[in-house]
Amino acid sequence: MKQNIFCLIRQFIPAPGCRRSGLATGKYLALGALILLAACGKQLDQVNPNAQTSASFWKTSDDAVQGVNGAYAPLLLDGAYMRFTPILLDVRADDTRSNSPWTAISNVGKFQLGTADPSGYGWAFDEYYEGIYRCNQVLSYVPAITMDDALKNRVLGQAYFLRGLYYFHLVNLFGGVPIVLKPPVTSSDFIVKQSTADEVWAQVESDLKAAIPLLPIDYTAATISGPDAGNLGRATKGAATAYLGKALLFNHDFTNASAQFKAVIDQGNYALMANYKDNFTEAAENNIESIFEVQFSLTAGGTVLGWQGIPASTWGKGSARAVTYGAPNFGFGDVQPSFALFNEFFQEKTVDSTVDPRLDATIFYNKPGEKIYLDTFSVVYANSSYLTDIFTRKYENGDGNKVNEYDWRSGINDRLMRYADVLLMYAECQNELGNTAECAKYIQMVRNRVRLPDRTAEFSGYTQAQMREQIGHERFLEFGMEGHRFDDIRRWGWLSDPTKLAWLQARDAEFNSYIPGKELYPIPQTEIDNNPGVKQNPTY
Repeated sequence: MKQNIFCLIRQFIPAPGCRRSGLATGKYLALGALILLAACGKQLDQVNPNAQTSASFWKTSDDAVQGVNGAYAPLLLDGAYMRFTPILLDVRADDTRSNSPWTAISNVGKFQLGTADPSGYGWAFDEYYEGIYRCNQVLSYVPAITMDDALKNRVLGQAYFLRGLYYFHLVNLFGGVPIVLKPPVTSSDFIVKQSTADEVWAQVESDLKAAIPLLPIDYTAATISGPDAGNLGRATKGAATAYLGKALLFNHDFTNASAQFKAVIDQGNYALMANYKDNFTEAAENNIESIFEVQFSLTAGGTVLGWQGIPASTWGKGSARAVTYGAPNFGFGDVQPSFALFNEFFQEKTVDSTVDPRLDATIFYNKPGEKIYLDTFSVVYANSSYLTDIFTRKYENGDGNKVNEYDWRSGINDRLMRYADVLLMYAECQNELGNTAECAKYIQMVRNRVRLPDRTAEFSGYTQAQMREQIGHERFLEFGMEGHRFDDIRRWGWLSDPTKLAWLQARDAEFNSYIPGKELYPIPQTEIDNNPGVKQNPTY
């Protein structure tokens, strides 16, 4: 039986280290520096003979696999994909809105976060560095282990991929940050100079390039033997290649990005799911469209919500995304779809003269017979303002399999990279390279899945500028509430284009409080206080 990787993760922390309340993992640079510098340095540098250390742990192939398993675990924490990374990616864009009473969420969309309270964005910063810390241990200690070479390569490839992924998130959300490429040994190792955004992007590309030749196409091939054989959820060659393409695209290197996306396409390992909705349900996880997804589970680990502190075996592997985004009466409704997104689904009907089916996979709204969890929308919201409102459906357990989300535990995997994204990013590269007809072909591939009319010939005659607008529309509907829209807006230059910014403000009032520089999040103040090599982002 195939195993999901997170069913295999024990609460392993490569020694020495612990999460937020301890050294070098959660607030990797900040708290580590604070504690080491505030205490007696020589005493802390001594080895506790009763504690496991890096020197005593990294001995066998099992240690290597456990170590890389631990490097995946921060993806499941509160600041990462358990809750806040989706919020940080979603809420600033025009496909979402937030009326949350918690300003750590609602101020994201209003571009009004400050440095006094690092809730949310600060936790994300912590978790990414925790992941980097674990990857650095794998990359530093596994090469010296005597073990099967093929297994060693896969372990190292996953560590390179994950470190590249963590740095991708850091530079994308915070800009220039410190680059750390080895485990800290002494107190001075916590004082790391801040790198520029360009330098961090270069590190992302370097890590992903290192990962690609070491990773398999999948873990189910007959050539794979070892403890990772048959595992689902591990990083693959396709995942590393797709993310390398995305990093290059974000830096407007369309030629090299195009080559990476085409490599994923030519690999022949991926396809679009016939049913668009299958990309957001627990029943169809790790499907043929999924290139990389974060693995949540209601059966792995314990049942305790693992928010912060030193990880324990009682921690579960569930997600709090569903309760956070969930509709009122079923969740907290902290993140909702925008009416701009809702209305755009009605611009073009399918070949059957029906509404784009992606609408019903993305949004709960009042339509005849609409079911929401075990209730009928019009009944549960009768005589309330919610009757004419709209709510999140993606990544919710709202199709009759749960009463509500108030157990705070969802097992739905978060799909970070879908094949549809590769197709549309490849199409975008082709347009920027002047290949409009090739761009049109790949756009239509994604449209075909939801039975939108074949407009390949029409699109092929578009100018490059017209095609850019079409790509914006296609991506808006395909990836609504999946954390892509604000990244698209920013890299397309819309925030610095007065016409486009005015258009965004007209459809999403939250953009009225945007000022240049707020496209990045503030760096947590504790990091700046304790690491003299780090400066705050402008406008904060």
